[in-house]
Amino acid sequence: MPKLSKILLLVASVVLVLTVFLGVNASGVSAASDEDGAYKQINVYSEVLRHIQTDYVVEPNIPAVTNGALRGLLESLDADSSYLTPEEYKVYKADKGGKAQVGINVSKRYGYATVVSVVPGSPADKANLNDGDIIEAIGSQDTRELSLAMIQMLLAGQPGSELTVSVVRPRKSQPEKVSMTRLAAVVAPVSETMYENSTILYLKPGVLDHEHVQQIETKLKQMAKAGNKKVLLDLRDVAVGDMTEATRVANFFLNSGTIATLEGQKVQKQTFTAEASKSINVTAPIVVITNRGTAGPAELVAAALLDNKRAELVGEKTFGEGAQQKTFDLPDGGALILSVAKYKSPSGKKLQDEGVTPGTLVASALDDAAAGGGDEDGMDTPAAAPVTKPGVSVDEQLSKALELLKGKTT
Repeated sequence: MPKLSKILLLVASVVLVLTVFLGVNASGVSAASDEDGAYKQINVYSEVLRHIQTDYVVEPNIPAVTNGALRGLLESLDADSSYLTPEEYKVYKADKGGKAQVGINVSKRYGYATVVSVVPGSPADKANLNDGDIIEAIGSQDTRELSLAMIQMLLAGQPGSELTVSVVRPRKSQPEKVSMTRLAAVVAPVSETMYENSTILYLKPGVLDHEHVQQIETKLKQMAKAGNKKVLLDLRDVAVGDMTEATRVANFFLNSGTIATLEGQKVQKQTFTAEASKSINVTAPIVVITNRGTAGPAELVAAALLDNKRAELVGEKTFGEGAQQKTFDLPDGGALILSVAKYKSPSGKKLQDEGVTPGTLVASALDDAAAGGGDEDGMDTPAAAPVTKPGVSVDEQLSKALELLKGKTT
């Protein structure tokens, strides 16, 4: 193919993505070109691509350049927006889910796959993977070159199969290869513990799906019979679930007020409001524990209870996740997975952009362990031991939450 044709092809690809992204038709392009906006940049893109094609040290691989440009364009928006090549999209559509996992929830941060949370007792947990660890590579594939959708698919596999990842841990300069065996995912039921002579009901869900939210509902309805007067809801490392189920959980503790809103450029604003008929306990004092592994549905619950002044939050700032995606097919067989709407807290903060910050900040034991893992310059010393999850240690976040609850009157 002549060089000029290659350049025109690449420019056309960029124009195509911009058109889909901005949601305009062909007649709107000429109008937009006369205004400030993305279309004014097309001449810049064209010039950059011309120089790449004609002046780069070697003749570039145009498809690779195109794919990289489109992937970067989408990922510059947010972690959940992705570009899939035609080959990747075929694999994506053929995937039926339900495969074995190693117990990590991931997103993309700093260009790489990042561990959002780790399922307790999972292969990843036993391999000492932690919230915030960077997965530099999956097998031989660099996660910078992969969309989030493909990363999630590569982490899954057949039960008993081996997964090898290269992990960069906080305050560690060199990646570490970690091998794990995939297992069929089994999520534990909602954990329940009684504190302070059974006056405090502690609830710890692993996910916020329909089954586990039903369990929370049952336990809250049994609360009065058991003599409990206060609730401690532990949402640490809860990063999976359904936003609809999350609104149910918040509604259990609210009889009125806004739980959350959802809105996008072309998605009409939806307001999720608490209904008195769906509430269970609207008077019991509540404390919610969060950490950096609290994401998505769990953040919606935490934000709703915080903004409605229904609960106090203890722990760490949450991860920041909460967008609705839509898939757009492209003419060449590829696809865009684009965030088209974002959830907001009752006070108007976008969960994905800002997360949820507790009123009482308490670092995790893991953070304290990691803080001592390097020298004063933040660099590893040769003798520095790898950070492992604490064995027997004081759960400062839980202790602080119980302290706050003890001081509350019913």
